[in-house]
Amino acid sequence: MEKIKKIIQASIEVKQNILTDDRLLLGVNDAVNIIVNAFEKGNKVLFCGNGGSASDAQHLAAEFSGRFYTDRDALPAEALHCNTSYITAVANDYSYDVIYSRLIKGIGNKGDVLVGLSTSGNSKNIVKAFEEAKEKEMITIAFTGSTGGKLKKLSDILINVPSDDTPRIQESHITLGHIICQFVEEIYFQDTND
Repeated sequence: MEKIKKIIQASIEVKQNILTDDRLLLGVNDAVNIIVNAFEKGNKVLFCGNGGSASDAQHLAAEFSGRFYTDRDALPAEALHCNTSYITAVANDYSYDVIYSRLIKGIGNKGDVLVGLSTSGNSKNIVKAFEEAKEKEMITIAFTGSTGGKLKKLSDILINVPSDDTPRIQESHITLGHIICQFVEEIYFQDTND
């Protein structure tokens, strides 16, 4: 029982640190505004990650393209790893490091948003995707751990959770991602219904 409580307490402590990090909270607010603006201009939001972060990327994309709280139209959002034939072919024929950047080169457009989730901020395939996104004049939002890693310099918005513990970082990523989804849905659909 005590070990369970200790893990839950560690998760709470990371979230308490987020509550007092005005720079991080401003980044979340800025991400909301950027995504709303992109949707209003007819652009899309693309997500990428590896492992648990890929699951979170897919989860957040589904909140936009499906629904979050309200019945409304689908929003153009997609997780880039969902085509396993593409991923395995490119990883086999080229390199796993280019699975996302190659897709960004093919489908990314100026004004689209790329959201990358990497607890270290150093995942090679996410870094390469952000580099390609910059070439395409896309907007980049990174969800990382404390330092931001290599993604820090490539991100228009850096949401770096103040932790170095992967599970605690990922728990906070999904919390912050849900906040973004909620506010985007509220603002975008209020704006389109006015």
